[in-house]
Amino acid sequence: MKYRQLGKSGLLVSCLGLGTMIFGEDSPRSTPEAEALQIIDRYLDQGGNHIDTANVYAGGKSEEIVGKALQGKKRDQITLATKVRGITGPGPNDRGLSRYHIMNSVAASLRRLQTDVIDLLYVHMWDSLTPLEETLRALDDLIQDGKVRYIGVSNFKAWQIMKALGVSDAHGWGRFVAAQLQYSLVCRDIEREYSDLCLSEGVGIMPWGPLGGSFLTGKYRPEHRPLSANEGRLGWSPPEHEESWDRRATDRNWNILAAVDQISKDHPGASYSQVALAWLLAQSAVSSVIFGARTLEQLEDNLGAAELVLSPEEIELLNNLSAIEEGYPYRLLRLYSTRP
Repeated sequence: MKYRQLGKSGLLVSCLGLGTMIFGEDSPRSTPEAEALQIIDRYLDQGGNHIDTANVYAGGKSEEIVGKALQGKKRDQITLATKVRGITGPGPNDRGLSRYHIMNSVAASLRRLQTDVIDLLYVHMWDSLTPLEETLRALDDLIQDGKVRYIGVSNFKAWQIMKALGVSDAHGWGRFVAAQLQYSLVCRDIEREYSDLCLSEGVGIMPWGPLGGSFLTGKYRPEHRPLSANEGRLGWSPPEHEESWDRRATDRNWNILAAVDQISKDHPGASYSQVALAWLLAQSAVSSVIFGARTLEQLEDNLGAAELVLSPEEIELLNNLSAIEEGYPYRLLRLYSTRP
C-alpha cells in the first residue's frame, strides 16, 4: 500500500480508502456484519489506513460496525472519516448543518464509533437554510475541542467550496482539506471546475463511485439490462440515480469499457476494476480513492490497484475515450488564452 498527503495537510492516507456505505444495510445487496468485520480486518492487515463511513449509512449501523471492528486495533494508526448533514431522526432539527445538528450528530457518531475523535469530518451536502458562518464556526469549535482533527466537504458545488474556504480563511478557522466527489472514467464532470480548484487550494479529492456503480467491473454487457439487485448496483438503481443503467449504458461508456478490457489483458492478472482505480490514482488532484467492497473477494481485487501502474499511453487512451465535452467558457479560454 502507498500513502499520500491529504491535500496540503500533514495527514498521510493510504491511496485506497475503504468505503463502508453498504455495511449493515437491511437489503440483499448489503454486507452482513460478520463479513464486514472481516473486510475491515483484511483491509487494515494489507496496509490500508483510511476508513470512510457516514452517520446516515444504514441508519448508523455502518458506524457501529466500524467502531466494533476498530476495538483492539492501534487507533492512532487509522484515519477515520465520517459525515454530517443527513436526516438522523423525526425532529425538525435532526438534519442540516446547523450548530445544533452538527454537535448532536458528532456526539452520536463518536458513541457509535467507540472513539473520542473523528480524524476527518465531512459536511455531506450543502444546507441552504443554515448560514455558512454558523456551520464553519461549529466545525472549528469541534477542532478546537479535539473532537475532530480535519474537516472535508462532499457534494458541494465548486463555488460553494470556494466560498467556504474564503470564509474560513477570513476568520482563521479550520479549512476543508478533502473533497469527496463522484469521479470515475464514466463520470469526469468534476474536471470542469473542481480539479483546478482543489489543486489550487490544497484540497485533496477523494473520489466516490470510482467504478461507476459497478459498471467498470466488466460484469455488464450492452445486450443485457440488469433487472434485479442480484445483478449489481445497476440492477436496482432507479433511472434518476447517479449510478443507474440509463446513465451508464451509453456508446461512450461501452467504448471506455472496451479499452479497459484491452489494458487489463496487457497487464496479466489485472482486473477491470484495478485498471479503473489505477487511472484515478494517476490523476494529480486525487489523494485517495474511496472504494466499496461487498465481499472479501471484491476487497482483494480492488486492493490490487495499489500496485498497478498504467503507462502514459494507456492513460492517454483512457483520457481520450472518456473525455467530457469541453463547453463554454473552457473552449474559448483554450483558444484565446495567451498564457498556459
